Amino acid sequence: MSTLTFHWFLPTNGDSRDVVGGGHGAPATDSGRNRAPTVAYLSQIARAAEDLGFVAALTPTGAWCEDAWLTTAMVSQATERLKFLVAFRPGFVSPTLAAQMASTFQRQTGGRLLLNVVTGGESREQRAYGDFLDKDARYRRTGEFLHVVRELWQSRTVNLRGEHLRVEDAKLVRVPDPVPEVYFGGSSPAAVEVAARHVDVYLTWGEPPEQVAGKIARLRAAAAKEGRTLRFGIRLHVITRDTAEQAWAEAHRLLDGFDPDTVRAVQAGLAHSESEGQRRMLALHGGSRDALEIHPNLWAGIGLVRGGAGTALVGSHDEVADRIAEYHALGIDEFVLSGYPHLEEAYWFGEGVLPRLAARGLWRHPGRVPADRDAAPSPVSV
Repeated sequence: MSTLTFHWFLPTNGDSRDVVGGGHGAPATDSGRNRAPTVAYLSQIARAAEDLGFVAALTPTGAWCEDAWLTTAMVSQATERLKFLVAFRPGFVSPTLAAQMASTFQRQTGGRLLLNVVTGGESREQRAYGDFLDKDARYRRTGEFLHVVRELWQSRTVNLRGEHLRVEDAKLVRVPDPVPEVYFGGSSPAAVEVAARHVDVYLTWGEPPEQVAGKIARLRAAAAKEGRTLRFGIRLHVITRDTAEQAWAEAHRLLDGFDPDTVRAVQAGLAHSESEGQRRMLALHGGSRDALEIHPNLWAGIGLVRGGAGTALVGSHDEVADRIAEYHALGIDEFVLSGYPHLEEAYWFGEGVLPRLAARGLWRHPGRVPADRDAAPSPVSV
């Protein structure tokens, strides 16, 4: 049986005991000021995640948060094993420079970079950065970008005169070792095409299992046509406690803190999103506070005030472990999780759920040697 991989999240837009909004056309909320995203605080979260057994930490990208490349480069110096799943937009930097940045990051951190390629679903924000392509064109550019980057990482000289990108005699003096794995998400047909051809891990937001199963089947079929296979991950928030009653009490506390005017403003902003994935997130709750448990232990309340990932696993440690096993049975092997506040919630999950998954044989701490390998050698008879 395969061992699951868990990643945590670095809140580079600020942290709080309440939900911090922002992204995908949603206005950033003031609650992020409760805990500023300083290197010192983010390093606390990173060290906790490393100790608890998370493999990597995801950072977001956009005008609403700190730059992911710079922040993770600094936070990496406070950790030893933790990798960083750096989100970046391929339209904002040349593919040759991005390949070089990744190579440098790998050498300076001992191979602790993973890349989360974000094409960008909001034309208004893209234009603020000087990018005036429409959504489908952005995805075609992403495909060209990843082609160049992957060729460079293989020590090849690249010449490309594409629809959107052009390079001549591009080559890296030093290639990354190991080559960073590429993570990617998107629900539109254009996104599926890019994923099938270029990425290692396809990420979906936390939809109900039936919808996730359909998405996995679609991506597997598309990748098979390209002669490739993909791994699959899911992006979720989590609220786990010793009892289900305690977990749901925390979910209701968060919900009670949502100002009605803020909810309306956020939903109005998200309604203009061009992202198919965001549209699917909005459909899970319809902007209403009613019937937010859309599948056992899957709560859509976060999406009322936050763009992007809008669902959370809520329940006792055993119930959350059950839901993770349910997603794993569909083909999900990697879980990118978060919770408010991120420091404390990492411990709730790491000390409550991970041991239960370990007992089921579904997880092993990546930084610890298994007991059978750590034992002293047996004496040799002579």
